[in-house]
Amino acid sequence: MSGACGSGTVSRTRGRGRVIRLALAGALGLAAAFAGASPAVADPVRDREYWLNDYGFTEAWNTTKGAGVTVAVIDTGVDASVPDLAGAVVGGTDVSGIGSPNGQTPVGENSDHGTLVASLLAGRGTGPGNGVIGVAPEASLLAVSVALGQSDATKSTDDQIAEAVRWSVDNGADIINMSLTRNSLQWPESWDDAFLYAFEHDVIIVAAAGNRGSGTTEVGAPATIPGVVTIAGVDRSRGASFDASSQGITISVAAPSEELVGVLPGGSYGIWEGTSGAAPLVSGLFALVRAAYPDLDAGNVINRVVATATPVGDQIPSPIYGYGLINAQAAVTAEVPSVTTNPTDALAEWIRVYRRAEAPETPSTEPPSTAVATPLPSPPPERVNAGSLLVVPPALVRDVSIPLAVLMGFLTLGTLAGIGATRHFRRVRGK
Repeated sequence: MSGACGSGTVSRTRGRGRVIRLALAGALGLAAAFAGASPAVADPVRDREYWLNDYGFTEAWNTTKGAGVTVAVIDTGVDASVPDLAGAVVGGTDVSGIGSPNGQTPVGENSDHGTLVASLLAGRGTGPGNGVIGVAPEASLLAVSVALGQSDATKSTDDQIAEAVRWSVDNGADIINMSLTRNSLQWPESWDDAFLYAFEHDVIIVAAAGNRGSGTTEVGAPATIPGVVTIAGVDRSRGASFDASSQGITISVAAPSEELVGVLPGGSYGIWEGTSGAAPLVSGLFALVRAAYPDLDAGNVINRVVATATPVGDQIPSPIYGYGLINAQAAVTAEVPSVTTNPTDALAEWIRVYRRAEAPETPSTEPPSTAVATPLPSPPPERVNAGSLLVVPPALVRDVSIPLAVLMGFLTLGTLAGIGATRHFRRVRGK
């Protein structure tokens, strides 16, 4: 069946569609050759996870590793049989009609996507210092498989997303990660109900901004929905990832989106890029905050991450970095004043104002949309030898135009109202 999506399509947001598969046999020897006379050799996979130290996660683990928090990964399914995810997935479902009932059979064209996302969020590694460890390595995962744009799916992609969100809430999710995009500013009314249902149950929804290199030139839904936390990407030098991240005024914070290493279905590893990877890093950070402050509501959990972000440039928030780069250690330890704003109010107000405004006064003469939801085009993963573990695809930086998702942007940023006051409060106290 064709999955009608109005004016947009739903797809995974995976960088330039490139995943380099890594064959690890002999990789330790190659790493040692580059390490010279070093007496100890780090695991070549774990050693690639620069964000753990650079963004304060290892320090944050002195406070919490996310135990007791459940994150739903709405994606292509999670292969929970890989060693790096042993014990991480505690439940799941399939809403496409073509996956397995527990959501653990990867589906769709980019079927490796969901496992990559899950490993960055809550990977357990394969032993002390080995394998991929997620930023919240003691958090629990729900695997919710969707088949975006698949003609054999039993329901449209819009309906799959709405059902996936509701199922996640009903089955204990504290946070929902959505590394996907509809490639349009708008979203169907069924998403109004589903997302509002999540917010009313105090669930945080995190969405990837999208990737310019894959054709997503502007932030699209769900990242334009008021109350959703939208994640932009940066390269290893903390600069804007113009090719692996879209920009827009709905951006909340930024996280690494390049030179990412994750687990593929079957247990091999891959280097990839895109805000699909940045989003689970922030979802994992929310898991750390929720574990450290179990009495905080969603609005105040979001506030801790945003208020402790490291500002970039003079414009705060900006359409490139939002309120800045995440700082995991500060998010779980800093003194942050509370706020009263919350995602529920932001979306409810948008629905009240704009759904009413969208109602046509006269019947439309426009023909009905025939758009079909399709996954983001991407070439098959490239298989390489072990030496490629040490070779990272170069970032391509180019000028971009700033998308003008003004109406949705103002209300999304309204969810984080009070952040400016928080920053001011902190600065005054520091003087």
